[in-house]
Amino acid sequence: MEREDEKQGISGLTRRDFIKTSALTAGLAVLTSYGLAAPGESPAGGPAKAGSTDVIRVGVIGCGGRGTGAAGDCLASSENVEIVALGDLFKDRLDGCLKELRKGRKASSVKVTDETCFVGFDAYKKVLAVPGVNMVILATPPHFRPEHLRAAIEAGKNVFMEKPVAVDPAGIRIVIEASEQAKAKGLGIVAGTQRRHQTEYIEVMKRIHDGAIGEIVAAQCYWNQGGLWVNDRQPAWTDMETQCRNWLYYTWLSGDHIVEQHVHNLDVVNWALGATPVKCMGMGGRQVRTEPQFGNIFDHFAIEYEYPNGARVMSMCRQIEGSANRVGERIVGTKGIASPEDGEITGEKPYRFEGRGRNPYVQEHTDLIASIRSGKPLNEGRTVAESTMNAIIGRMSTYTGRELKWDWAMNASKLRLGPEKYEFGPLPVEEIAVPGKTKLI
Repeated sequence: MEREDEKQGISGLTRRDFIKTSALTAGLAVLTSYGLAAPGESPAGGPAKAGSTDVIRVGVIGCGGRGTGAAGDCLASSENVEIVALGDLFKDRLDGCLKELRKGRKASSVKVTDETCFVGFDAYKKVLAVPGVNMVILATPPHFRPEHLRAAIEAGKNVFMEKPVAVDPAGIRIVIEASEQAKAKGLGIVAGTQRRHQTEYIEVMKRIHDGAIGEIVAAQCYWNQGGLWVNDRQPAWTDMETQCRNWLYYTWLSGDHIVEQHVHNLDVVNWALGATPVKCMGMGGRQVRTEPQFGNIFDHFAIEYEYPNGARVMSMCRQIEGSANRVGERIVGTKGIASPEDGEITGEKPYRFEGRGRNPYVQEHTDLIASIRSGKPLNEGRTVAESTMNAIIGRMSTYTGRELKWDWAMNASKLRLGPEKYEFGPLPVEEIAVPGKTKLI
């Protein structure tokens, strides 16, 4: 999935972020809910080690638009960072990534050779085996993220992984287990939920958690937009290749757009409330994008989540061309209302962010690398897994028409999406879900 800036055609920034941060630079650590550093400090609160000579040698697993963008952001984030290996399912995607990186301002830091480029379903294993790689970027379609994360942690690598981190409860359990293993090994994990590293969001969240809006009683969150890209099937493509090249339209690969995109907004709600929901009920369907090239995903969802304190959250996401756009969050408290994406709080303790912003897509890499060098690696694995699970249970509720409890889905659901074997060839598209008829697994 392309990130917001890539969809807008502005390299490195969203249209909103471009206006806010075009004159600004990234590179300072920031305070977040994970305990990241204030400017000039390490995540542990001591002197930052930004000048460390330790070279971070990065392998990129998944070389599409998001992997290429993440690799560029990683190079821009810190000194002494090198891209040394690339892996992808398709050679043309790998070649395109390498071409873009070699055109960038940090081209001299691209140390990839023919011997460190790998193609195929097992390319991730070969990247992990390249001598000297001490960090990997995981940016394949989300279905593959749990296994790739587990393999990376077992291999002793620090990880930047794109969101979402799974498409089903089985994958979420793997991610949480791997994240705990990373803690035990002293390895860092940062996820592509860049709002956690965005100055406006951080400042508003600090005030929410300090009581500026009182007790949170409700929230709304949205990712409503138009359509996205489609790669027309070519005569030589098998079913597997067609689906992987159009992965966002197949639930087994993307989790549906509620998981692939809307996870950002659901993560912000979890962050504000400091909790995960206890249950949800969803509705949605496939009303406009009905042609076969759009796979088997829905084009709209509306979910109500209930949290432990009784707060109810209305979640809405849509990908329908010609409809109104809205992407953001609104947190409602007893003493005020917060709009994190605008850096604003209204009510008894009004606040408006007027400071210097940073490019959050670069900052997330800055924070990870600084934490690794400080000896106090960040670990966002469980947090992003839980936010991804928010989206997954919303999809499961919508697909089946059932109200769904968090504990059951997290601990008892046996749902595992995707084929048992990865190979190019026939792969029938799974039936489109029908609420009230599709079984809850």
